[in-house]
Amino acid sequence: MPLIEDHILVGDLQTACLIDRVGTAAWMCLPAFDSPAVFTSLLGTADHGSWQLAPQDQHAVPERCYTEDTLVAQTLWSLPTGAVRVLDFMPPHSAGTPGAPQLIRIVEGVSGMVRMTSLMRLRFGYGQVEPRRARLQPGGTQRAVALAGPDAVWLDSTVPTTDHEDGTTRADFTLRAGESATFTLTWRQSHLPPPPLPDPAQALADTTRFWKNWAARCTYAGPHREAVVRSLLTLKALSYAPTGAMVAAPTTSLPEDLGGTRNWDYRFTWLRDAAITLTSLLRTGYREEASAWREWLLRAVAGDPERVQIMYSITGRRDLAETVLDLPGYEDSQPVRIGNAAARQLQLDVYGEVIETLYLGHQSGLDHHDGAYELQADLLTCLAQHWREPDEGIWEVRGPRRHFVHSKVMAWVAFDRMIQHAKAHGDTARLKEWRQLREEIHREVCEQGYDPERNTFTQFYGSKELDAALLLIPQVGFLPPDDKRVIGTIDAVQRELSTQHRLLLRYPTAGTETGVDGLAGNEGAFLACSFWLVEALAMIGRRDEARSLFEQLLALSNDVGLLAEEYDPVHKRQLGNFPQAFSHFALVLAALRLASPLADMPRDDAGSRILCRSPRRDAGAMSDTTSAPQPGPCPTVRKATQGREEALWTPGVTFAGAADQSNVSRQPDADATALL
Repeated sequence: MPLIEDHILVGDLQTACLIDRVGTAAWMCLPAFDSPAVFTSLLGTADHGSWQLAPQDQHAVPERCYTEDTLVAQTLWSLPTGAVRVLDFMPPHSAGTPGAPQLIRIVEGVSGMVRMTSLMRLRFGYGQVEPRRARLQPGGTQRAVALAGPDAVWLDSTVPTTDHEDGTTRADFTLRAGESATFTLTWRQSHLPPPPLPDPAQALADTTRFWKNWAARCTYAGPHREAVVRSLLTLKALSYAPTGAMVAAPTTSLPEDLGGTRNWDYRFTWLRDAAITLTSLLRTGYREEASAWREWLLRAVAGDPERVQIMYSITGRRDLAETVLDLPGYEDSQPVRIGNAAARQLQLDVYGEVIETLYLGHQSGLDHHDGAYELQADLLTCLAQHWREPDEGIWEVRGPRRHFVHSKVMAWVAFDRMIQHAKAHGDTARLKEWRQLREEIHREVCEQGYDPERNTFTQFYGSKELDAALLLIPQVGFLPPDDKRVIGTIDAVQRELSTQHRLLLRYPTAGTETGVDGLAGNEGAFLACSFWLVEALAMIGRRDEARSLFEQLLALSNDVGLLAEEYDPVHKRQLGNFPQAFSHFALVLAALRLASPLADMPRDDAGSRILCRSPRRDAGAMSDTTSAPQPGPCPTVRKATQGREEALWTPGVTFAGAADQSNVSRQPDADATALL
């Protein structure tokens, strides 16, 4: 079976297709990301649905890439007799206007002569339903249709195809230099008339232009721009244009532990993942996606913020019931799940990520939206009632709820960001209450989530275990990067959660025993956590180490720049759903951090150095001191500058730029605009 990283992604902003190195479309859901797959060989065998388009000579050597800054996949096949180029793409659809998904495959003769074969097995319902097939031949073209229940898939080709008793549709053809053949697969509801005849050449031109124009809007101009742009294109490809939602990944049940049970369906919209994805897009010049997601969020949450879920379907549906499919699984990793039971979990960190992203959108120039502001206030009311409760946390543990430190920190973020937003909105009625809650959370975390003997924050209150999510403490502004507790936590996480290859685990697992997450088994290094470590190292001044780790992580991408969720450093292969939004937005944010010449200095969104002229009483600062901070609310960190003191960081002033900045002055730095 091909490796997970052997695949390349094409998509149309409604769904996606994964194609492996030998030209096999192995995963494709129609008509949307969360629809049943028609190609499911990724989780089974070719008989569960696949489409291979490749030279008949199995010794042909493929070289592949994306066509410039697009989502057009290009594979060059070279043989002693000649060479052909295969272009795979899906024409994107405009926002708010769902269309008929198409997978178009164009074969071009480059030199000599090459014999090719197209072998398609369409199986609806995740490989369980063999369709009824029929044929039309209008205008000299070949039209084949496969029907099953509400679905119909049409195949248009410029070379003859034949249907076989084993349920395959086959075409054998020969191309010489300058010749071409095209195949277009189109989904349509089965009760509708046939789709219009396709124009593959025009579709290719339109698709190429769309992606190039989108990529050209990227404002990032720092190091490793190619990797950043590819990650942004991947994140865009994971968006669902009709509603503005974003999926965490286009796949389900690619294992985090080969042969194990850690297999989950990621074809849904996590509020956390989508919010942080939008943060990376906003900071690189993309605002339309943030506006569309804001509208999706308002529809999904509707009028009942008290019942907010951590994830929804791409259309905003709440019921994501988890079931198991009768499939072998990727490399026999079972169960194969569809749906996700974690939708009903309590994850307090989501409030912070959503409120911070909505405020960042406000700061980035999105039009004011009364409904969005009121939603944030309602979410904060819910959080005020529930933040003291244990939860399942960012990693969606399936064991007992606990008081996870990261969850409490992000609850603090929610109040901190909303205070600033309320002031900008002219809403001062609730500021006193929100400031008190912010201070209470800060004090509790510093007292109950910190281990003074080891000088590190811990995974949850009273535990000795660590969690890579603790690396986010300085990034969200909860404590300054030069606080001894922050430095101690970064050192402890790096020491205790690193593999021998410098990559980070999320948290310790227990092998054959049941761990804190309620599951047995281990998993690979979590790529997003390793990118968090890049940011953390840069923030505490270890920039050379941060750059070295960042470049090591980039080298783990596949040949076209894609990353899964995890990496197995022993067997040197990617693990988990693919490609993974979490990994790609973490890459983008780490690149932005490193691109700043003063990566370890506090910044606001304008890229300005933040200097507080006075103590921050409303953020829980106890005193102005240069002595080592003690457990408890964090003091303002100060230094003497030309005979006067300037506060270099204060609780509530964050690198994300969302904070209560009533006494903050800014000194613009022209060289720091790379943070935008």
